[in-house]
Amino acid sequence: MALLTDEIRSYIGREGPTFAACDAVEPGAVRRYAQAIMDPDPAYASDQEGVRYGGAVAPPLYPSFMFRTPFGAPDVLTERAHDPDFDGIVMGVGNGLPELPLHGLALLNGGAEVEFFAYARHGERVLQKSRFADIQEKQTKSGPMLLVIFETEFTNEAGQLLLRSRKTIIRR
Repeated sequence: MALLTDEIRSYIGREGPTFAACDAVEPGAVRRYAQAIMDPDPAYASDQEGVRYGGAVAPPLYPSFMFRTPFGAPDVLTERAHDPDFDGIVMGVGNGLPELPLHGLALLNGGAEVEFFAYARHGERVLQKSRFADIQEKQTKSGPMLLVIFETEFTNEAGQLLLRSRKTIIRR
């Protein structure tokens, strides 16, 4: 049985909307993130130390972890708690892309590639836009599986590209 149907193939190239993180790059959140990754670079804490970047900055991957559910927004787990087909798998806050109609298939993380272009500075708003870059079917000894590749670009409000990530999700 083929998983990569014409309907699924039609998702390749679809883009989600551009949307902003609910909070700007905030020094306290940057501090906690830098502590969690054990990177005490002084440029993360001080405009003086980050002067070569135009002021204090966040660690390179920080923009990809700052998209959270804002206060007052509906909780997807609560909204779908009574849906017998919902398996609890949610992609973080979301990337703005429609859900693929692959109900009943397991979801596995297939890895990520990240290109870094610029640091996000304290006080900046970060935006993201995602698209289905590719969907491929592979045959394995256990049967078919899909490799769903998402590409997400993170920019600041001025349109400067901060980072681009390509994430692979395995569905089987």
